[in-house]
Amino acid sequence: MTLLMLCCCALSFSAGTTRRRGSCRGGLWLRQNQTSTSGHTEVGRCFLVFTFTAADTIYLKFSLLFFLLVWVSEIMLQQTQVATVIDYYNKWMKRWPTVQDLAAATLEEVNQMWAGLGYYSRGKRLHEGAQKVVSELRGQMPRTVNSLLKQLPGVGRYTAGAIGSIALGQVTGAVDGNLIRVLCRLRAIGADSTSPAVTEALWSLANTLVDPERPGDFNQAMMELGARVCTPKGPLCSQCPVQSHCHSHRKVHVKQEANSRKLLGKLDKKPSVLPDIEDCMNSGTCPLCPSEPWDDELGVQNFPRKPAKKPPRVERTLTCVVIRAGEEGEDEYLLTQRLNKGLLAGMWEFPSLLQEEKSSEMKQKKALCAEISKKLGTRLTDSLLQHVGEVVHIFSHIHQTYVVHSVRLKDGDSQTQTENAQWLSKSALQGAAVSTGVKKIVKLCDSVHGQKDETTKASTSEYLFLKMYLTLKMTVPTADSACIIHVCCSRSGWKKTKDRWRQESSDL
Repeated sequence: MTLLMLCCCALSFSAGTTRRRGSCRGGLWLRQNQTSTSGHTEVGRCFLVFTFTAADTIYLKFSLLFFLLVWVSEIMLQQTQVATVIDYYNKWMKRWPTVQDLAAATLEEVNQMWAGLGYYSRGKRLHEGAQKVVSELRGQMPRTVNSLLKQLPGVGRYTAGAIGSIALGQVTGAVDGNLIRVLCRLRAIGADSTSPAVTEALWSLANTLVDPERPGDFNQAMMELGARVCTPKGPLCSQCPVQSHCHSHRKVHVKQEANSRKLLGKLDKKPSVLPDIEDCMNSGTCPLCPSEPWDDELGVQNFPRKPAKKPPRVERTLTCVVIRAGEEGEDEYLLTQRLNKGLLAGMWEFPSLLQEEKSSEMKQKKALCAEISKKLGTRLTDSLLQHVGEVVHIFSHIHQTYVVHSVRLKDGDSQTQTENAQWLSKSALQGAAVSTGVKKIVKLCDSVHGQKDETTKASTSEYLFLKMYLTLKMTVPTADSACIIHVCCSRSGWKKTKDRWRQESSDL
């Protein structure tokens, strides 16, 4: 066990502090400020002392700030890769560097900052947690894993373990997806990794293995082991520092030896000296033993075992992009705000209506127009809607298709009558609290409307060309056709080649 801990910590430090902190949980801020010349550098040094020694003598303001840094990074890193999080994290901490700053922000501001990161309830929970710390806990952060679980919204078992070990020096494991994979392979746990029995076994193992002197570093090293070496596909077993302790790796060699002896026809002459990991004394009743046969081609990737994913729910949503001319000449879009609960809570979107299978599209278009009419205080009929196209957006559990229509309003029809609706220009929309799906719809509309504008422009130019050509030809019958075509092309803006129009003009 000691060797396992030493190996994992060695992996963590082998590439230097920048690599470890740059990709590990809770270390985003430190990596970004190692070469900083601002006042934050000294704070960062204090953080290093606190992390490595768990000293209780650190200044309260430093520990509170470090707690916030780790808390924000851990919430953002839930279901999201480090590379995606870094920019959001830097912008977030620059705007709200303290818990008090975050607590004073509005939910609208939080949603704007979180837009595009996904799983939007995370930002809302962070905001609620900061307000609770300021108003109910008198600015004091929870100091134990149990209090983190009970007092901070959105903090589950893993997040509490990560924050507790990294920011508070609590001796506790932190089992995330990387740890599940590492521990299942390390102990050849072949049962469903999402089952309660396996979950509890993994947490028990993680709590047993964690280094009591440096729990935060140990947990981050284990995460690195899963992220860089013991990967889901193509694991680097030859580079693994705990290879000699890995039951899955050992099992691969057992199977390879057995297969080799079968090919050589010597299976009965010399039995293997390596026991099969599947030979469990409680085989058939053990809640951790493999529930499926071993696949030689997968090797250690036989672990962990997960149940088949449920297919995402398929939904179609009728969406209308309502456009008006803005005061400064830029088009503006009507957006409505979603409810403050459920999917995309509190976010802004184009007027939309979830399609029902039993209801006709015409009926649903009329219903959507009625909703828009209420927002505008005017009458909007479905005959005005123009079909634009469809946009597909994939959520973690929903396969969403937006059936997009658009309508351009006259000046007198564009006054909003409700609080949860607003007009935004395209530039303002890009920085608003809108989802990626909304931005995809804007991109589709720009593409389609841009093509229509080009077609209209081309048609107008062609009309001008023909009118000018016929006029000149009738006025000056003896004029050279090539000269007339040249003049008409220049003045009408028509881009057809002279040679082609010289050929086509012979029929005029």
